[in-house]
Amino acid sequence: MNPNASQPEPPVASSTKQTVLEVRHLTKRFPIGNALRQKHVHALNDASFIINRGEVVALVGESGSGKSTTARLIARLIEPTAGDIFLHGRNVLKEERRSASLRYRRAIQMIFQDPYGSLNPARTIGFHIERPIKIHKKSLDTRQAVLELLTTVGLNPAEEFAQKFPYQLSGGQRQRVAIARALAVEPEVILADEPVSMLDVSIRMGVLNLIEQLKEERGISFLYITHDLASARYIGDRTIVMYAGHMVEGAESTELMDQPAHPYTKLLLSAVPNPEAGLASKVVQARGEIPSLIDPPPGCPFVPRCPHAMDICRQVMPEKTAVSGDHWVRCHLVSLV
Repeated sequence: MNPNASQPEPPVASSTKQTVLEVRHLTKRFPIGNALRQKHVHALNDASFIINRGEVVALVGESGSGKSTTARLIARLIEPTAGDIFLHGRNVLKEERRSASLRYRRAIQMIFQDPYGSLNPARTIGFHIERPIKIHKKSLDTRQAVLELLTTVGLNPAEEFAQKFPYQLSGGQRQRVAIARALAVEPEVILADEPVSMLDVSIRMGVLNLIEQLKEERGISFLYITHDLASARYIGDRTIVMYAGHMVEGAESTELMDQPAHPYTKLLLSAVPNPEAGLASKVVQARGEIPSLIDPPPGCPFVPRCPHAMDICRQVMPEKTAVSGDHWVRCHLVSLV
């Protein structure tokens, strides 16, 4: 899809909500090959969405769908091929062309998937949290600030945890340290990239409840990235479904899970156990394989797996179509009705 083509603007936030972050037509293509035969991996195509204050937006989809690429683009770890990022209405990519400012880094923080690889094993827990406080000059009493942050994320006694090294902590405790480190600069938005996927099931709920607590008590917004629809429904105010670099459906989490419109969303939901449905639960059959992202053909990327594919699906990528309220979908099955 041509990122410069005329596209519908993302949904406008309600007057009762304050939009903190807005992404418009964000696109990322990674070049591969050589100068004579260069191709591109279309990792993200025309992504547009908003995040309001104190809101959790969940991005769900299979591996390779573009979820983590979206987060890394917003975090300015990689630069987009096209598109815009607005923070409180300020076009960040145009004002900060070379690299992100400390102001932007303070506002946007990221929690990475791997709690074992995101901490320096040679440094204490206290050092990890103290460093961003000093860099961003958030407190004169850094020691006290570290202890307060450790207490906030449930690592008590804080004095003992501050002196420990990462190898002395469990995966769940390390992820809480990562959250405390992100909180150290008082961010407005936290990009949580699969924050519980590498944790034991028994401790995932504790981390999710912590995220919910920070949202409610501090008004922090979250972009919650996951392949687990159950956790997206539990913690997400809104959910956006991604497939092969495209955002294909979005709605309030409960509505999207109860009334999915895109065949891919239905496929994902059919794989989630539903104890209430019992043996009568309906399984959506999918054929084919996930398409290559290297210079993909025109049309809907879900065509090879869609049981309802039509000729137009193979030729034209569907536009956003409103289903009801804030519920939208990119699917010719809906747009042609």
